[in-house]
Amino acid sequence: MHDNSLTPAENDSAAEKSNAIYLVAAHPHWRESRVNRRMLAAAKQVPGVATLDLYGSYPDYHIHVPAEQARLAAARLLVLLHPIHWYSMPPLQKLWLDEVFTWGWAYGAGGTALQGKGFWLAATTGGPEASYHPEHYNRYPFDAFLPPYEQTAMLCGMRFLPPLVLHGAHSASEAAVAEHIDRFTRQLRLYADTPLAGSAEECPDAALVPAADRKA
Repeated sequence: MHDNSLTPAENDSAAEKSNAIYLVAAHPHWRESRVNRRMLAAAKQVPGVATLDLYGSYPDYHIHVPAEQARLAAARLLVLLHPIHWYSMPPLQKLWLDEVFTWGWAYGAGGTALQGKGFWLAATTGGPEASYHPEHYNRYPFDAFLPPYEQTAMLCGMRFLPPLVLHGAHSASEAAVAEHIDRFTRQLRLYADTPLAGSAEECPDAALVPAADRKA
């Protein structure tokens, strides 16, 4: 058994850990989760993967930034695992990004800590894939909602890997859910055992983002 879960109370010397992957899972209501809960459980069994349950570890929304930055610095790949909430990520996941991906560390002058690392989104949607269509209620293809993730990775010099998405998680058959979790686990094992191929998408002005352009 390989339970690599991390908690804020752990020693902050995460840079000494050998985990190649840092998986950050965000689900506001784990008891109601049909798919993400099982994906997180499966990830905990993969050697080389360190996992963080955001809502379980930070119920007060107080992010331990130095610990999170140390864990990210020690990993080759960041995985965000969460359901899509209002065409984006759950609120605590957004707060985690806001506070951990700081100017001068993740981007901007001197912000090179994440350069060359991978960025992988593993997400689920409530609506079926057909709902992400100009003639259906979500109006746009799902890829239209990915630019914030892609640009975050690019600004930090990271490699944005093709996302893994399960649509219609509430209504998907048990066979489809099991196949999805198996694919997710196999991909994690591949990423843990194999250096990421290719190079980061270059954003020549990323390092020049001035401090004045940070959020007020």
